[in-house]
Amino acid sequence: MKKNFGKKTYVYPMPVFIIATYDENNNPDAMNAAWGGIHDDNQIAICISPEHKTAKNLILKKAFTVSMADAAHVKECDYLGIASGNKESQKIKKAGFTVTKSEFVDAPVINELPMCLECELVSYDVTTGCMVGNIINISAEESVLTDGEIDVNKLKPITYDSVKHKYIVLGEAVGNAFSDGKALL
Repeated sequence: MKKNFGKKTYVYPMPVFIIATYDENNNPDAMNAAWGGIHDDNQIAICISPEHKTAKNLILKKAFTVSMADAAHVKECDYLGIASGNKESQKIKKAGFTVTKSEFVDAPVINELPMCLECELVSYDVTTGCMVGNIINISAEESVLTDGEIDVNKLKPITYDSVKHKYIVLGEAVGNAFSDGKALL
């Protein structure tokens, strides 16, 4: 028998995204956001409150990057979700991160996080906090590639457990997509 929990935000896995933007003076800012995912073939959607400095910046610049938080940088990525860019102008520096300007959009790429989506803003709804961006480019460090492709076991992205408030590393492969189910055809 299943237990009912009512209305909750329990979804697994819940990716941990680090969204980075530039402000009006081209100072980098970043925040930790977990409510998002792929929206369309070349789009990502993430919900962030309009009060966040990052939301104000992405509306201004119409661009942002999304890095995958990883197991090697849990403390730093968590800090980016705790500290407010409205109060702390040097969040990225305090986290020990450095940035390089994206070649594709007007937004910073966090050098220490090995995978990054570089995006142009399509829309932002201040009522719901939902933003949609076109993915213009994905970059990944050689250190997380196997045979020229991103290797999740090397990347070690983390997911947020909203029940226990923990970060969990994504685990082992348990099947083959678009293949294993053919046994039931």
